[in-house]
Parts: sequence; C-alpha cells; structure tokens
Amino acid sequence: MPLPSGIKHVEELPVEGKRVFVRVDYNVPFEKGTKKISDDARIQATLPTLRHLIDRGARIVLGSHLGRPDGQVKPELSLEPVAARLAEILQIDIALADEPAGDGARKVVSDLRDGQIAMLENLRFSPGEEANDEAFARQLASYADIYVNDAFGTAHRAHASTAGMVKFVGEKGAGFVMAKEIDFLSRLLGDIDRPYVAVLGGSKVSDKIEVLDALLDRVNAIVIGGAMANTFLEAQGKSLGKSKVERERLPNARNFLRKASEKNVTVYLPTDVIVSTSLDDDTGSKVVSADQIPAESMALDIGPGTIETFKKVLGAARTVFWNGPMGVFEKPKFAGGTNAIARALADNKLALTVVGGGDSAAAIAQAGLADRVSHVSTGGGASLEFVQGLDLPGIAALRP
Repeated sequence: MPLPSGIKHVEELPVEGKRVFVRVDYNVPFEKGTKKISDDARIQATLPTLRHLIDRGARIVLGSHLGRPDGQVKPELSLEPVAARLAEILQIDIALADEPAGDGARKVVSDLRDGQIAMLENLRFSPGEEANDEAFARQLASYADIYVNDAFGTAHRAHASTAGMVKFVGEKGAGFVMAKEIDFLSRLLGDIDRPYVAVLGGSKVSDKIEVLDALLDRVNAIVIGGAMANTFLEAQGKSLGKSKVERERLPNARNFLRKASEKNVTVYLPTDVIVSTSLDDDTGSKVVSADQIPAESMALDIGPGTIETFKKVLGAARTVFWNGPMGVFEKPKFAGGTNAIARALADNKLALTVVGGGDSAAAIAQAGLADRVSHVSTGGGASLEFVQGLDLPGIAALRP
C-alpha cells in the first residue's frame, strides 16, 4: 500500500554513497541494575531498514533516545549496550560517538564509508532534543544528506530529531517500521469492516479520555477494562471499595457514557471482577460482582463472566483496536483478563486486529500470540494519537 500524502519509502530514496540519518527508537528495557538488554524487539524491528541501506551502500547515522536524562549526560543511559547489541546482530562494527552532536559526532560521521553504521550518543543528553532547538536540529541535519524516520514510537513528539531537523535535510522518507505503522493504522481511519470494536484498558481514564471521545465517531462498541473501568463503574453509582478510582474524572466518565448512548455506541464494562486486599496476596483473591466489591478490597482484574462477554463481542468484530491491559497483568494471578483479550484477538481470523503498543504489545508477546494478529504497533502513545485522527509531528515532517 503506497504511503499517504506523497511520503517517500526508503526504497525510493537515492541512498547510494549518501549519509543517511535514521531516527530509530532504541529505548529498550534493561534487566534491573544491569546493562543487559531484556528485550531487543525495538532493535530487531529496524533490521529490514538497516539491511536495505547497507545493501545499497548508504553511510548510516543512527539517532535514538534512551530513557529520560532530561538534557543531562547520564552514563547509565548511554547507548553503548545498544550499539553493542546491534553490532552483534548485524555482525559488523558500529562506531558510537561520545556525544549526540559536536566535534566527536562529526568525526565519527565523517569517517563512515559505504555500508557502514555510526550511532550518535543518546540524543536526549542534549537539552536541544526535546526542546526542538533549531541550532541542535541544524547540527544533526549537517550529518546527513538524507533523513529516514523509522521511529514510530516517537512520531507524536515534535523533537529536534523527529521533526526539527527534517527541513534542513535534502531528501526524506519513511523506513520499513514507519511505513508499516502508517499502513495498518491508516486502515482504522478509512472505510472499515464492521462491527469495529475498540478495547481500552490501563490504569487511568485521564490518559485515554481524549481517544475515547474521538473513537465514539468511528466505532460500534467500546470495551473498557483495567483500573480505568473503575472510574466508569463508580460513575454508574457502584461502590468500588479500595480500588483505584480517578474521582476528579467522574464527570468525564458520566459525560462519555451519555454521549456513547446518544451515538448508539455500546459500552461494555466489567460485570464481575477479581478482587484482593493486596497486590501481593496470592491466596486472598476472589471473584465478586461489580455491584458487590467489599469495602476493604480492590478490583485487580476482570472476572470470568466479563471475560466471556468480552470474548463474544470480539469474536463478532471485523475490526479491533486494543490498547491497555484488563488488570495488573504483571502479576500472573491478575493476568487472566488481559491474556483472554489477547487470545480472543488471535482467534478472530476474519477481523483486522491491531494492538496499540505499550503494555498491550508486551502482553500479546508474553502470551506468544503476536504473530496471530494483523499488526502490533511499536508505539503506545503514538498509536493512540494516530487512531484519534491527529496529525503526528514525526509523520507530518516527512510530507513534501
């Protein structure tokens, strides 16, 4: 499927012998207290783009952030382990600059030969990155003849490396990761097979209220789970015990339920939940009706009755977008609801099934079902903004 709005694919760019700046998202997790990468999926995702550029003799300059150093040099957030892992996968040497921009970065880039890769140090070590500072953006652009964005996970950020530098580079385009994301997520905004069901979970209504409102104009039904469901249940007058509830968002929840009813969008909320008095109490959890949550307990997952209802809704769907877990899925005792959603998507062979990054992507990978859905996004926040129909800065910058 061609990219929209005249955006070029990396395959269309004249990269031979040129310096190509590739914005990647190597914000990978590490094993606690170590410099050992615990999940290299974000690195693996960029390999098609990198191998394509290597095969065509491009001189590749990689830029990424890692963590939140807030414009300060923090050695524990160096990209050194990332560069080492990428070199190991590709079986080539990768030069890592000791800074994101400056004389050291310029030297590493100028030493590149056709088919070689250099990586700049953590871009967020410079305050100019998140501030989208023009001087920093021009510095980054001076290292490149061509710009390629393959970091969909940061496309909703108007930073120097995702938006600011692009106008100072001669040619620009999307890498394989970015192109695939635009392709699949754009399908959710066009003519789709119905019923279209959105599944939203996670901990906070405040994180999702904008996407919930936007989806009311697109979907036939919305399934809500996770701690954010608690706020909607309390908005209906239920007592949630010690469950997490955003009481300042109760007016938003009531307003949303009213608008959904007016627009004939069915909203599915938990009818039963798994409760416990403690996250760490594996013995005291039990299933209760959403109308009868004990005062000393908190809802930590959806219950079996709710799972069956949600599975039926998803089994009949022909388009599904899922973002956010149904419970505290990091704890096996409270992962049943999230795993059931993953399985329901995997079992629906007739639907376009899109998993919107973040915890949902982690959950479906953990369940071993990632290859049984249509698309797993690499960007949580970016995918949420995209399906709202918002114009993401990192994508807007790639247009002619």
